[in-house]
Amino acid sequence: MKTYQAEKIRNIALIGNAGSGKTSLAEAMLYEGGIIDRKGTVNGKNTASDYNEIEQENLNSVFSTVLYTEFNDHKINFIDTPGADDFIGGVISSFTVADLAIMLVNAQQGVEVGTEILNRHCEKYNKPLMLIFNKLDHEHANYEKTIEAVKTTFGNKAVVVQYPVATGSDFNAIIDVLLMKMYKFNDAGEREILEIPADQKDTANELHNTLVEAAAENDENLMELYFEKGSLDENEMRKGIRAGLITRGLFPIFCASAEKNIGIKRVLEFITNVAPAPDMIPAVKTVDDKEIECKEEGDTNIFVFKTTNESHIGEINYFKVYSGQVTEGMDLNNNSTRTKERLSQLYVVAGKNRTKVSKLVAGDIGAAVKLKNTKTNHTLSNSKDEVKFPNISFLNSKYRTAIKAVSETDDEKLGEALNRLHELDPTVEIEYSKELKQIILSGQGEYHLNNIVKWHLDNEYKIESVFYAPKIPYRETITKTAASNYRHKKQSGGSGQFGEVYMVIEPYKEGMADPVSYKINGRDVKVSVRNKEEQSLPWGGKLVYYNCIVGGSIDARFLPAILKGIMEKMEEGPLTGSYARDIRVAVYDGKMHPVDSNELSFKLAGRHAFKAAFKSAGPKIMEPIYDIEVLVPANRMGDVMSDLQGRRAMIEGMNSDKGFEKLNAKVPLAELNKYSTALSSISGGRATYSMKFSKYEQVPMDVQDKLMKTFQEEEEED
Repeated sequence: MKTYQAEKIRNIALIGNAGSGKTSLAEAMLYEGGIIDRKGTVNGKNTASDYNEIEQENLNSVFSTVLYTEFNDHKINFIDTPGADDFIGGVISSFTVADLAIMLVNAQQGVEVGTEILNRHCEKYNKPLMLIFNKLDHEHANYEKTIEAVKTTFGNKAVVVQYPVATGSDFNAIIDVLLMKMYKFNDAGEREILEIPADQKDTANELHNTLVEAAAENDENLMELYFEKGSLDENEMRKGIRAGLITRGLFPIFCASAEKNIGIKRVLEFITNVAPAPDMIPAVKTVDDKEIECKEEGDTNIFVFKTTNESHIGEINYFKVYSGQVTEGMDLNNNSTRTKERLSQLYVVAGKNRTKVSKLVAGDIGAAVKLKNTKTNHTLSNSKDEVKFPNISFLNSKYRTAIKAVSETDDEKLGEALNRLHELDPTVEIEYSKELKQIILSGQGEYHLNNIVKWHLDNEYKIESVFYAPKIPYRETITKTAASNYRHKKQSGGSGQFGEVYMVIEPYKEGMADPVSYKINGRDVKVSVRNKEEQSLPWGGKLVYYNCIVGGSIDARFLPAILKGIMEKMEEGPLTGSYARDIRVAVYDGKMHPVDSNELSFKLAGRHAFKAAFKSAGPKIMEPIYDIEVLVPANRMGDVMSDLQGRRAMIEGMNSDKGFEKLNAKVPLAELNKYSTALSSISGGRATYSMKFSKYEQVPMDVQDKLMKTFQEEEEED
């Protein structure tokens, strides 16, 4: 295969709602470029894109698939992405390396949930966009309703380049208002280029003028030219459309039937003639804000955006060459792991089919196999500067579950398998919670984890596992001051154990002055701070520990042991066994024995004194609160709000966002279990949401009583 230069390369992400026909379009693009000699079908389970067993079982894309085709002396790299929101990670990673997104719109359904969600992601990542109305040959296809819905969602930036003469079974001709020609197709998908029929002239001219104006608006020179001539020629229009694509000022609309190969060749022509090459896109920036220009000359810098593992081959790393060139056998530094890698074999890929190449240059996408220490998000470079590109910013998880192996003998295997799955899909997150004594699995939705991750564990790793409701990481704290003392005394022949501790505990707040006195048992007791230790706790909040011992009632060497006892109880709070936080402790008196006192005695005395004081200090359980943002159609807003209020949500605000209502609320994590599934049911699948941790807040008393009762019952059972 020849080596393509940046100006002859196009990098594209195929996006769209599930069922919009992305995989069929990918097949048609491969077929038109001669990469495959026969098109597969999703139902036939023989497409180049959906080649994984799980995708063939589910008849939809689960992973993003890297492909390429050759057309008009260009190489077009394109990535077929999943349509379901649970697999949005594949779209986000593709956006990292794609210079253009092609949104497929199902002409039967018009603008769907996925269309709206993906449009917001395109906007967020500032991704150039074109649209293809697919499945216009379907009996329920409705071009007029689809264009109306698209205009509502995308605004006037969505501009017609093509429209169908007819839809349904009569769909066999497209009017192209850029070239002002009609394309007519036979049953084999072969096209004939004709003049526009007389009955279509007025419509075509009107749309042509709209397209000319849209193209001119994106380039000042073209605008002046347009005012002078009253029109633009074909090359001038292409220049204006390209400028509009790059700045997201214009979203051209095309028509197609990917299944019948209608309109695909023209789409490829447009991509090669008009779509931006990688060296036309703004330069990518490193983590230290240095721009890396897409040039073949100079240092080599590549970024790994996807990793897969395939039988008989092992690990495959997919990368984009941001600058320089990569050659077979080249040694590069992995700046993410500070190790060296040799790229002994280079490939361009079309799904599971790989073509060996000796060289790839700036702007191109390829793959390497059997790299030792390289994963997704890693930067490889031969630059003297330690170039490192930003990690892909995946979305926060929306669903969590606990997981365990059915057989304890599989515990280690399960851990290894989950870590492996995270490497292949970074949106699968694993936390081994010492606090909850659970493995917590997080992802983009219930289907993502309960179906896809579970399938891999069952079928690939042969590990029988159970998914169950995760515990909530509560916190315990106090609301008032309390004093206590505890004497630990044990005598069993020989030297015994003795330690007595007096302490005061109180709620900690940032900026508090050190204590000078406390009211203990109705009398004021002055304290003198000898030493202060302030510890930021790993689970959040602080513990402040004061040594206020005077007169040597406790030897200084026993003070660390008392703190150790307190910390042990902080790690296993008295109310529910949850972590305690935001407390300060003053040890002000005690007693010791010249023979029987030791560190263990004072550790136990400190632990028990702290527990007793805690229970008298207005103890409170605190729960994690999450900020959530819900995007919901206006007609479903009432149902969504009612559901949230039933989840103890605090509604903070609402505003409109392109036909959707945006609702912001704070919701306890305990109330968000399976919320993604519930929201989909309430909104008919049209709402989506994001969530992130906000803070800890006290739980209501009825909830606290219930939690304490449950904990007590569990302790009694143990």
